[in-house]
Amino acid sequence: TFNIVPEKREIVNEIDFEALEIIDEPKSLKNRPPVVTIMGHVDHGKTSLLDYIRNTRVAEGEIGGITQKIGAYQVDYHGEKITFIDTPGHAAFTAMRARGSYMTDIVVIVIAADDGMRPQTKEAIDHAKAAKVPFIVAVNKIDKPGVEVEKIKAELSAYDVLVEEWGGSIVFQEISAKTGKGVPELLDAILTTAMMLELKANPLRKAIGTVIEAKLDKGLGPIATVLVQNGSLRVGDSLVVGSCFCRVRLIKDDLNRLVKVAGPSTPVEITGFTDVPDAGDKFMGYDDEKKARFVAEKRKARKITQLRKGTPGVSLQDLHERILAGEMQTINVIIKSDNQGSSEAVKGALEKIEVEGVKIDVIRFQAGAITESDISLASASNAIIFGFNIVPDSIIKRKAQEEGVDIRVYRIIYDLVEDVKKAMKGLLKPTFEESVQGEVEIRQIITISKFVIAGCYVRDGVVKNDSKVRLIRDGVPIYESTISSLKRLKNDAKEVKTGLECGITIENFSDYKVGDLIQTFEMKEIKGI
Repeated sequence: TFNIVPEKREIVNEIDFEALEIIDEPKSLKNRPPVVTIMGHVDHGKTSLLDYIRNTRVAEGEIGGITQKIGAYQVDYHGEKITFIDTPGHAAFTAMRARGSYMTDIVVIVIAADDGMRPQTKEAIDHAKAAKVPFIVAVNKIDKPGVEVEKIKAELSAYDVLVEEWGGSIVFQEISAKTGKGVPELLDAILTTAMMLELKANPLRKAIGTVIEAKLDKGLGPIATVLVQNGSLRVGDSLVVGSCFCRVRLIKDDLNRLVKVAGPSTPVEITGFTDVPDAGDKFMGYDDEKKARFVAEKRKARKITQLRKGTPGVSLQDLHERILAGEMQTINVIIKSDNQGSSEAVKGALEKIEVEGVKIDVIRFQAGAITESDISLASASNAIIFGFNIVPDSIIKRKAQEEGVDIRVYRIIYDLVEDVKKAMKGLLKPTFEESVQGEVEIRQIITISKFVIAGCYVRDGVVKNDSKVRLIRDGVPIYESTISSLKRLKNDAKEVKTGLECGITIENFSDYKVGDLIQTFEMKEIKGI
């Protein structure tokens, strides 16, 4: 009922079924329900909307059952099914994307009419755009007096989101999750979007899908909520789930009913695992149980090896190799700067770069310091983070290193653009790289006579008395110089290490503030590519 691309057959059968390209016969394809994720800022009504939709098709006695425990359910609306994935938030959505689990067809972004665009609203839009998933805007709480819906449309347009009423393509639906007003129209919009996407699957083949969540149950052992994305899942099937083996013993639907078969776009809870899989793991059914067990063991061994090596990331310096090898046609970029005007200027400059066969996609551009949210988005999207007139602190640098995310910091737009051009053409040859030696936090200001001393705590690394330093305030470097004096317990010190306190004065500077960071650094010569 389906074909496998020949050159990938051997690799996939042993380990990498995620790389398998399956070509189903057109006559075996059937329409499947859309899979929808609802996102938005905290307290804007995401949960209330999910609850209202859920209550429209679940009898009162069934509320509080498996539906609320497995985090996914289906509704039947005008004879059509819609599957909703109830993720805890953007972090879960991003983590699944980072594992290559693109299981959402449509995103609904909820905005409270009385609050408007908020930080997490913008993050949700960024994630949907980066995943290239169509999204619908649902403006909630329109039953409240004095709300200004047109203001929200203006805020969206300022964020490059044009709704249909303003000549764009984004569906904008006013709703009240409390009264249900507008919810039927929202469901209509979801079905219309799904119809345009022409979502199809082959219910005759072995199941392929993704783990939504998993846990260890005292009575049943490892259990997982999975989304069947193609094929059909049956009791007794042999699965490879991430690096785990599963011979399916029980299948329960979202109403806690035992079922024997689950078709495409159906969320179910299953048992029969050898271990607890991870959320975001993909699974595939096998005809041969022995082969499935063999593949699971191979994948488990590979996973252990990868964890020891760390996560491979995308860096500016290896971009040209991937481009020349035909592995990368789009470079995803996140821009953070000292102000929004700078972010827009950098974005505009990068988007004007023209190199045949390669394009730059700016998936986020904002003012402010680089955050863990930026690292998560970059990790999930294989993006490079460019900082303009800002410097990441040691915690963010460590997080980026763990996630394999490359952060590049610049002060001149021309230098940033030239480096990207050279990387795209395979000509980038940096000769120097900054190495941060230590980072301290200013915790008090001490004034003795005419001298102002920064009372500091060394958060990371080591501080030496002759170091070059920069002072950072709210993520933005405001001064660079050298340390003129370094003291430990009122005595001169050559160096002070992590976890210790010290007093620092910076040459020709005295405007210290509590909470400022001081980074010590040196420039190291490195070899070109």
